[in-house]
Amino acid sequence: MKSRFVDTAVIHVIAGDGGDGLVHFRREKYIPRGGPDGGDGGDGGSVFLVGEPRKWSLRDMVFQRKFQAGHGGRGKPKKMRGKRGKHLFIKVPLGTVAVDTITGERVGEILEPGQRLLVAKGGKGGRGNVHFATPVNRAPRQAEQGTQGQERYLRLELKTLGDVGLVGLPNAGKSTLLRALSASRPKVAAYPFTTTKPNLGVVGKDHLRPGFVMVDVPGIIQGAAQGKGMGTDFLRHIERCAVLVFLLDPTQGPLQQQLKTLKQELQSHNPDLLKRPSMVAVNKADQVKIPKLPEAWIAISGLAGMGLEEFTKKIEELLARAGKTAEEQD
Repeated sequence: MKSRFVDTAVIHVIAGDGGDGLVHFRREKYIPRGGPDGGDGGDGGSVFLVGEPRKWSLRDMVFQRKFQAGHGGRGKPKKMRGKRGKHLFIKVPLGTVAVDTITGERVGEILEPGQRLLVAKGGKGGRGNVHFATPVNRAPRQAEQGTQGQERYLRLELKTLGDVGLVGLPNAGKSTLLRALSASRPKVAAYPFTTTKPNLGVVGKDHLRPGFVMVDVPGIIQGAAQGKGMGTDFLRHIERCAVLVFLLDPTQGPLQQQLKTLKQELQSHNPDLLKRPSMVAVNKADQVKIPKLPEAWIAISGLAGMGLEEFTKKIEELLARAGKTAEEQD
């Protein structure tokens, strides 16, 4: 069965309760009235999200939505603390953002392999009666109950970690271009909406250059912001990209109108996207005669490999400029 790409999920996370403190008194030979020695309860386990670079989807969360850590153990005699509740670690893809569905609080995001994000804190263990002894009350029959662990509903959103985002109409050749530039092998066919999930590929990496990650998202049509076609849900995957590439298709009508449509849909989804450094590339230059283009535009062919060296160089220049701007802002 073919796996389904899932980039949003709502999960229920429950941290463990703290164990109760113990009321207990020493019982030793020749000491008939031993003092209090009830230990503290163990702390409850917490729930963490953990970055897993080999995961690319939140599909696991479709089948399991409830996650619970272990409870802390009750305090023990001889001032011994109860067993600590077992932490729970939920593996998620890099780029996952967690938001509390009740409060709207942005809990955090996972950006690095092995990174841990605390999403539900375990309860504290209660104090045993050893803590309540006083000169007046030397045999306290009082202990604290452990506190409840944190419980919350989280909305997880996957925002792919990439450097360059490819934006274009359906069948504009984005997947073909990604295949030509990288080792990625996205599905390619001559009909719209071949791409139904974001695809990533590393471009230009060798012993001299670190390369960059390019993200190909499903095609956008006019009205996507209103839910037409594939909608704009997948555009969250280019929100982390430093540079955008508008890929135009001369077989699908006037180029300026295509660019206008794409920018309008990005504006509706997230206006900040239009502030990113960007470039315009006209694909399929091997198939049709390309009209005279504005000076900053470039004609390429992902299928025939035309103009790809210049295309890659221009992207690297934009990435360098974007990195310099970010450093100046810091």
